[in-house]
Amino acid sequence: MTDRREYDKLVRDKIPEIIRETGERPVVHVADDAEYADRLADKLDEETAEFRESGELEELADVLEVVRAICEHRGVEFEDIETLREEKASERGGFGDGVVLDAVESDSQESNSTS
Repeated sequence: MTDRREYDKLVRDKIPEIIRETGERPVVHVADDAEYADRLADKLDEETAEFRESGELEELADVLEVVRAICEHRGVEFEDIETLREEKASERGGFGDGVVLDAVESDSQESNSTS
């Protein structure tokens, strides 16, 4: 009898090898370009959720690994993302002060709809 556990998710490159070393058989495929982009976005959601749940730096490192893979897939240097981050921080600030925007009030009678 064969035991089979389904995962259907992007994994790190060495995971199939690690599974083989345990005597199990990984069933894998290599994603095409479009699937890979979707799987990276899903992996970013997964790793972000794991960081939110655990708060562990190891999970934050996983988030960073996925961001680096997204950059590579898009042909963008990670340093370019860092430059964008610096520009936004210079223009709009960072998140270091813990500022929470509760609301914006205005005395104007104009509607601020975004239709």
